[in-house]
Amino acid sequence: MTGQSDLGRFLRRCRSDLTPEAAGIAAEAQGRRVRGLRREEVAMLAGVSVDYYTRLEQGRHTSPSAAVVDALARVFRLDDAARTHLADLARPARRGSRQTPAQRVRPAMHQLLASMTEHPALILGRRTDVLASNALARALLTDWTLLPPRHRNYIRWIFLDPGARDAFLDWSTVAADVVGTLRLDAGRHPDDPRLSELVGELTVGSPEFRTWWNGRHVHERTHGTKRMNHPAVGPITLRYEALALPGDPDQTLFVYTTDPGSPSHDNLRLLGSLAARTGPVPGRTPPREAPDASRTEPASPA
Repeated sequence: MTGQSDLGRFLRRCRSDLTPEAAGIAAEAQGRRVRGLRREEVAMLAGVSVDYYTRLEQGRHTSPSAAVVDALARVFRLDDAARTHLADLARPARRGSRQTPAQRVRPAMHQLLASMTEHPALILGRRTDVLASNALARALLTDWTLLPPRHRNYIRWIFLDPGARDAFLDWSTVAADVVGTLRLDAGRHPDDPRLSELVGELTVGSPEFRTWWNGRHVHERTHGTKRMNHPAVGPITLRYEALALPGDPDQTLFVYTTDPGSPSHDNLRLLGSLAARTGPVPGRTPPREAPDASRTEPASPA
């Protein structure tokens, strides 16, 4: 996942997805031989030479100026997340890969999560690693503490745990969006070897992931709605808010709520009562995985 190949591939995907009509270019009477815009049309709209834009797509120039990035984002009509991703890919390439320090959740945040007994909450880090979660989140989704540390990852659960497909009534939408989130993270951390390993594992293990990852879609989760079904309590519709933690880089707190007085609210309260009892909540225990004896796992995901 080098910056060189990712920038060119992202530009080509943007160009192929934008129709001449959407770009304000009059359609030709006869059929076009290329899907989307031609390179010369993008160059004209962005105010750069065709040779310069061609070099960008071919990876022969990988650090366009901020003005060029803004122009291309305008031409391709990128939303905020896609514009940020383009800017990340346009940063000067960093040589080689490096192991990033392990992410840690501050004790005060652990206490905050534990105090939220009526709302599922979890903290995701780089690569959608699940760094911390409260009891209600583990009852609603899966018990991350029963998994090996390197497997405590949200997108890995979404694609490789069959229970996740049953958990979401609109699994395809949820899964495609989280692929876009991982793509955004890949643009910010192109030299992360753990991310490369994760993408490789998911590419082999899931044809859906492979298709959506190649689509180059990016998505930033800020707030939204999740429609779920829990085998112990029934359907639950939740709203979520994603809160970035300014003092903890690359950590996001997700808090889920329900509408007061709704059936979902009652079902979530029932789930909370079940989670407060001794023993796992029915239907949300992850499948047992064979331990990896070839290496010692870290205390928490890196």
